[in-house]
Amino acid sequence: YLVQSPQAAGIAQHIPDWVAPPFGSSAYEARGFLHPDWARPILVLVGVMVLTRINALSLGYVMFRVTSDVERLPFPMAPVQAGGATALAETSAQQEGWRWSAFSVGAMIGAIWGLIYVAVPTVSGLFLTETVQIFPIPFVDVTDSLRASLPAAILGIGTDLAHVFIGFVLPFWIVAGSFAASMLVQLIVNPALYRRGVLHTWSPGMTAIPTQISNAFDFWLSFGIGTSLVIALVGFAMAGRAMVKGRTRKDLSPQPPSLKGRGGHQVFSPLPLGEGTGEGSLPLNRGDMPVGRALLIWGASTAGFVVLVRTLAPGFPWWITAAFGFLWTPFSSYIGARMIGLTGSPYGSSIPFLREASFYLSGYQGAAVWFAPIPMFDHGGYANTFRQMELTRTRFGGLVKMAAVTLAVMLVCSFLFWSFIWRLGTIPSPAYPYVQKFWPFHATIQTMWIRSTMPGEGGMALLRQVIRWEVIGVGFAFGGAMYLLLSLLGAPTLIFYGFVGGLGTWPHFVIPQFVGAMLGRYAFARRFGRERWGAYAPVLLAGYSCGMGLVGMASIAVVLIAKAVSEVIY
Repeated sequence: YLVQSPQAAGIAQHIPDWVAPPFGSSAYEARGFLHPDWARPILVLVGVMVLTRINALSLGYVMFRVTSDVERLPFPMAPVQAGGATALAETSAQQEGWRWSAFSVGAMIGAIWGLIYVAVPTVSGLFLTETVQIFPIPFVDVTDSLRASLPAAILGIGTDLAHVFIGFVLPFWIVAGSFAASMLVQLIVNPALYRRGVLHTWSPGMTAIPTQISNAFDFWLSFGIGTSLVIALVGFAMAGRAMVKGRTRKDLSPQPPSLKGRGGHQVFSPLPLGEGTGEGSLPLNRGDMPVGRALLIWGASTAGFVVLVRTLAPGFPWWITAAFGFLWTPFSSYIGARMIGLTGSPYGSSIPFLREASFYLSGYQGAAVWFAPIPMFDHGGYANTFRQMELTRTRFGGLVKMAAVTLAVMLVCSFLFWSFIWRLGTIPSPAYPYVQKFWPFHATIQTMWIRSTMPGEGGMALLRQVIRWEVIGVGFAFGGAMYLLLSLLGAPTLIFYGFVGGLGTWPHFVIPQFVGAMLGRYAFARRFGRERWGAYAPVLLAGYSCGMGLVGMASIAVVLIAKAVSEVIY
């Protein structure tokens, strides 16, 4: 899509053929991947996915060993998430408990809503010229209706109930802060900025996506960089304080991390420890491997990334790729793993636009590096995954086997289904409403960055108009002042993360999340108890996703079969 999009006009010919077939290739007319021009992109994609899985599993295991086995961090969300994973396992043992009941309720809600939200639009396209949407996908947008009273404001509401269930699960103060910031920006700040001439690109008649793009280019992209820098500094400072406390505390006895759920009661029994010290003192039957071997595997996969990027984008300095892979990735992963181990969430463990800044400051000219697989990762989340596996008594080798099997199956099946679906109709098109709305939006942002490293002054001039240091400074000052104010008031830190993150959040999605958060906190938590509801919520979300997914797959299967039969007949 990007190569043929109007947003890529003037740079499409510079997009390398290992990303997509060249502009004008007959592969686009055939609308299928069984074409020689797709050979290089597919080969690169497979190589990147294999290296990424190896890199993530090996370094993620090292992060788990450091943060869980050595530093004994509690990982507060792991027991809750592990409890949700046991819901389906209970049925195979004929011991259906509360998890399966909660999962079933969520699945039924997802299936019923899926019939209305997914099945009707999908199946109606078989016998009607246009698809029928009972509820607009993915949101109801009223931005254009507000052009007189609230110029440059974006307002609407998402129609996927998943956002309500996400509001059940996310920390309440994160959602509350995001909602407050989003409403403040859209109802007060954006109209004021427009009247002062700051948001000068917006014009009446724009819907949500064009308004979001114009506002981002005029002000919010630069402002968001400044506030994101504050989030990063706060996150690193919190992790640093936690590390200092961990190094100086006296209680370093080899007790296992927390096995307790939100209610404070123990929900998983610890594994027995081996004898001796070092590797022998680890819990038995986890399937551990020596840390040195895991580091060796990670180093080899990272070196593979460095060689691959050097081959695909030869003009880009190799040492920057190596620095990201061998220095930044383990540093970011460790910070992320510690934040998850301490708080259950990785907020503040990244530096915004670091990747884009490195491309811009390196002096590189061209488009290839923007598509190159730069090894800039945060594998800290895998520490929590391994902790969940320990709680459910699942051997670590099972995760490796699952990753290998699912990767192979996904690659084969995905290309078959993608080819078939692409043949059914042009993408994007009214048959695919989500991508029809959001692919142009993402293409606009992506091509803006690509133009910044193209020869000539056109792309640089656009970037200088969009990225302005004075606005970044204002955003940084605002974020710092907000953090200090909330700290002085003794407010939860999560409000700060939610508020700053919500400055750029679409109200279409944060409104249903806030509805879910309010229902969860003031209705369901009072009805079931806060601890019990905290255990129910993630299982309900998993059930809803399953129900919606099953209905979606069934609907798509009906369409695929019907289209295949019609092609055979005619």
